[in-house]
Amino acid sequence: MISLTDSQKIGMGLTGFGVFFLFFGMMLFFDKALLAIGNILFVSGLSFVIGLERTFRFFFQRHKVKATSFFLGGVLVVLIGWPIVGVVLEIYGFFLLFRGFFPVAVGFIRRVPVLGSLLSLPGISTLVDKIGESNTMV
Repeated sequence: MISLTDSQKIGMGLTGFGVFFLFFGMMLFFDKALLAIGNILFVSGLSFVIGLERTFRFFFQRHKVKATSFFLGGVLVVLIGWPIVGVVLEIYGFFLLFRGFFPVAVGFIRRVPVLGSLLSLPGISTLVDKIGESNTMV
């Protein structure tokens, strides 16, 4: 079992609430207030979970400048008051930031009994393979 420090437990809670508020804000037709609260909670929760220094190093690596600018720019645009544009920018930045993690996640999901059989369906498997190939080459 993984032992978490108290600050990591708080970070998990903040991140969970952030994801909830982001999801709920999108379900309520891109409510500005909920999306802004969700963004703030998500980013602060992430910094609690992995630490401030590691969060800073993750976001501000030289090869992730474009991804970070899209993600944090999207957060800023949501806070300014344009939720749809901000969420689109955030999603693009999120995929750019975590594109190296997607092949690992797909490999894990392929070993899960029910989800693995869904990913092996003809149309889905070619799509998943293309996503895995494009992410590992970058």
